[in-house]
Amino acid sequence: MPIAVKHEGTNVFRLDVRGMLQHSEFQQCQAELVNEMQRLGTVRLLFVLDDFQGWAPQDNWNDLSFYIDHGDAIERIGIVGEERWRDHALMFAAADLRKGAVHYFVRSALPEARAWVAE
Repeated sequence: MPIAVKHEGTNVFRLDVRGMLQHSEFQQCQAELVNEMQRLGTVRLLFVLDDFQGWAPQDNWNDLSFYIDHGDAIERIGIVGEERWRDHALMFAAADLRKGAVHYFVRSALPEARAWVAE
């Protein structure tokens, strides 16, 4: 599975994303996060893009219902990956529209990203 969710502690979740991300897989991840938000309240997310190849182009990525319904329950989003994905990932995460902070880190800064998400 190209996306896996791991509980890292308290309300912090790490999402490992590999290969070409399909919308159906992303929706499964969102459903899992909704369950965690119902249990914990707000969450903090650390996306780690490893051998990431992008978002499946044939899928419909225009659905904003998760963001509208649950966006305020996400306190922070840290994204770790190759520099070439920075702009696309920040746009995909709606970084400029979110109440919570979103920050992109290069792959070598994973420890700093983890600390920033958890602080």
